[in-house]
Amino acid sequence: MPRSVSGVRTDAGAVLEARDSREGRGPSRVQHGATVPSERIRTVVVDDHEGIARLVANRIATLIRERTAAGERAVLGLATGSTPIGVYRELIRMHREEDLSFANVITFNLDEYYPMAPDSVHSYHRFMWENLFDHVDVDRKNVHIPRGDLPRERVDDACRRYEDEIRRVGGIDFQILGIGKTGHIGFNEPGSGSDSRTRMVTLDAVTRRDAAADFFGEDYVPREAITMGVATILEAREIAILATGEHKAFIVRRAVEGEVDVEVAATFLQAHPNTTFYVDRAAAAELTRIKTPWLIDEVQWTPDLTVRAVVWLSETSGKAILHLTQRDYAEHKMSSLVARYGTPGAVNGEVFNNLGAKIRGKSKLPRGLRTICFSPHPDDDVISMGGILRKFVENGNDVTVAYMTSGNIAVFDHDVRRYVDYTVRLAHNGHGDAKAADALATKVYDFFDRKRPGDVDIPEVLDIKRIIREAEAISGIETVGLPAEKGRFLNLPFYQTGKVKKDPIGPEDVAIVRALLEELKPELVFVAGDLSDPHGTHRMCKEAVDLALQEYAQAGNPRPEVWLYRGAWQEWPVTEATWLVPMSQEELRLKIQAIFKHQSQKDSAPFPGSDDREFWQRVESRNKDTAGILDRLGLANYFAMEAYVVE
Repeated sequence: MPRSVSGVRTDAGAVLEARDSREGRGPSRVQHGATVPSERIRTVVVDDHEGIARLVANRIATLIRERTAAGERAVLGLATGSTPIGVYRELIRMHREEDLSFANVITFNLDEYYPMAPDSVHSYHRFMWENLFDHVDVDRKNVHIPRGDLPRERVDDACRRYEDEIRRVGGIDFQILGIGKTGHIGFNEPGSGSDSRTRMVTLDAVTRRDAAADFFGEDYVPREAITMGVATILEAREIAILATGEHKAFIVRRAVEGEVDVEVAATFLQAHPNTTFYVDRAAAAELTRIKTPWLIDEVQWTPDLTVRAVVWLSETSGKAILHLTQRDYAEHKMSSLVARYGTPGAVNGEVFNNLGAKIRGKSKLPRGLRTICFSPHPDDDVISMGGILRKFVENGNDVTVAYMTSGNIAVFDHDVRRYVDYTVRLAHNGHGDAKAADALATKVYDFFDRKRPGDVDIPEVLDIKRIIREAEAISGIETVGLPAEKGRFLNLPFYQTGKVKKDPIGPEDVAIVRALLEELKPELVFVAGDLSDPHGTHRMCKEAVDLALQEYAQAGNPRPEVWLYRGAWQEWPVTEATWLVPMSQEELRLKIQAIFKHQSQKDSAPFPGSDDREFWQRVESRNKDTAGILDRLGLANYFAMEAYVVE
């Protein structure tokens, strides 16, 4: 018999809601139905992914304890991927520190690639044991994950038995979901029906491309998978679907606010009576109550919201800001804003001046400051802020670029072959130890001959890949005018797994960053706020910098000003940016030349994300687009522009 499950607590975001109402932003606590008519799935907006992890883990812990107290077992439906890892880490912490027991927990995972050996580095079996099961007291016989290693003729029968087992234990109490860019839940790709059950599916091209980073190339991503069906998911008594990052914003809005569509499986969740969508602010950015809250309810017109609204009105109407009229405001439910200021001209003038004040050419940028640019990978500096780096050099600032990771997993094996061949030829021409070069080449080539996709490289190969990227990085900063000694390579330990999956940020990582802060005592630091990279390294590097800055300040040091940059995956909107830094045609060309120095990442980078363009092409487009937005709003017409947020 189905068991009742208490609903998700809706007071978790009350503090956020109170704060947001003061700031004129959309409320953060659970809202749907009559409160937010545009939202068809109850949605919680949380400041960051750590907040999501705590909320969901606490709900799971409450459920487990309730079931245990009643002498029953909790049945969990689990997901894989980067989004739920935070939930699993919090559950592990609760197990270790708060005596949360999994002894009476039964689990069913959503999916598995096919074919896939359970011990493969890409296997969801391995993922779950490494990220949760090995760290808690779950009974192995209570863990269920679809088998990806069965002969094809046995798959259908195994899928039926999977469904039978879910029914036998009374159904799933709490199901965790992520959401793909196509709106898939599990591997229920576009076209999956609402009555679908556990089965083998063919993966969509977008899904395979998104998984390419984990498999060191799209060619190695399996074309099939086994997944729970939509109907199986919808039978869970409670569902939590999680999404983080700017790259999920559009599909979140489609799932929450759009019509039910067989091409977007997540929209089927609109019919579920107890589903909650947990999103961070970046993933919530396109929701109507966040992006255009004045369209659905009365708002408090704060300065930030006023700027956002007027820019939106200008772009929607196709008029420059100073040309907006009373009629434009009235037709877009913004009459209250005009009433606040008295006339459209007063509103237009204030927003126009606000945006103009953000523009910082070289003469308005800092001079003579000790500065650190923290670059997650050995190319993020020139990709994201090559323009301002050059201006800082010209302004006499003391700039050090700190490369936080080696980036060595993002070097193709054929580049290693080329450099090893070069080393051998150089040595045999009297410029090195020919015997040692031959031995290195033999070891490297023998490894490559037996290497399988996803295998961790031997130390020699990892070192060569690291050195390739270090040499490219130095060439890049020299292009913008920095000497080689201004490049520092931190090689943070969290990255040194040799795999796409990294370790959590630990005390060693923070200590290395803090040591650099104490050595250089910067007055300004640049940090990557570009959190949509496909493997999460940018987010983890920012975490290390944030923790190090906290310790640095607690030790009595003056906290440096922090400027967040973006560029590799997206750009700051002009409404969010603190500073907009223009570039001339020549300055953009110099920036692109610096990007070209990273030859191992040119033409076809190992981890390009969903954008097929080369990094320099993305940069050129984004920097010109940012300048183009200002032009369309009626401000100055610059050639290109970088954007920064002062934290």
